[in-house]
Amino acid sequence: MAKSTATKTYSKEQILHWYREMLLMRRFEEKAGQLYMQRKIRGFCHLYIGQEAVAMGIEAAITKDDTVITAYRDHGFGLARGMSANECMAELYGKRTGSSKGKGGSMHYFSKENNFAGGHGIVGGQIPLGAGIAFAEKYNKTGNICVCLMGDGAVRQGAFHEAFNMAMTWKLPVLYIVENNHYAMGTSVERTSNVTDLYKMARGFDMPSKPVNGMDVITVFEEMKKAVKHVRSGKGPMFIEMKTYRYRGHSMSDPMKYRTRDELNQYKDQDPLIGLKHYCDKHKLADDTDFDKLEDEIKEIVDACVTFAETSPDPDPSELYEDVYIGDYPFVTE
Repeated sequence: MAKSTATKTYSKEQILHWYREMLLMRRFEEKAGQLYMQRKIRGFCHLYIGQEAVAMGIEAAITKDDTVITAYRDHGFGLARGMSANECMAELYGKRTGSSKGKGGSMHYFSKENNFAGGHGIVGGQIPLGAGIAFAEKYNKTGNICVCLMGDGAVRQGAFHEAFNMAMTWKLPVLYIVENNHYAMGTSVERTSNVTDLYKMARGFDMPSKPVNGMDVITVFEEMKKAVKHVRSGKGPMFIEMKTYRYRGHSMSDPMKYRTRDELNQYKDQDPLIGLKHYCDKHKLADDTDFDKLEDEIKEIVDACVTFAETSPDPDPSELYEDVYIGDYPFVTE
């Protein structure tokens, strides 16, 4: 079990809230995986199982007025930002009641209401978009920041370097985070670069950077608070490498033949949900009764969202050309 670097003791209410939100991500994703195997969900599907502490720790450290943009492994962040399980599951089903009206599917969650600028299917495509959103926030003097996430495979894209250079030159309020789960699809970081400590890639731009244990939500939260303060103060961007791990394949079609069972079990020993349980036990904050109640609550939510998705209407063919062009850009004000 990875040790938490917590600098203080947190309340029962706070810890159980974090646990509940991560448990919702976990059970939602497990159900999505089951439904995909039943062919009720089609297309691509990238599960977030194992990485929940990253999304929860980030969300706890920012405000609802800040914007989050990420790659296509986006279910966890959608839920963390405040999207309902109903609209998230309906989008997986391709239903009209989904977050993107059934047109985006797994890789393209979006919520203007929750300042979630998406899931993006193009590898690294969201990195310059994060700089653009941050530019708008700085131009409009909102005091808000943009948190832009990417996978370890995306740091090989040219857009990564171009956006980092621009963000540092203009001191944009963007917090860049790479979720390093060690594999770009099935290729390990060690096989793609001589630089395996990804946070060091920001040094070429004099961008402050550091690695963080992404398997522990308390550590993520505490490190994010410091990073957010830096970015919001006007000092420019920062780059964080969240060292995390996905327990499932890159996507549902991934047989995971590139890693051993021993490696997988090693990271399961660092499970973020189990880590919070140990924290509660150590500080006598909660017991099995509390966790059982949360399991029952989350089961009801997940079961209900499946029913909602299955009974929701399909998009009407007449909607095919709606929302293709839009004149009201949601993240820029006059």
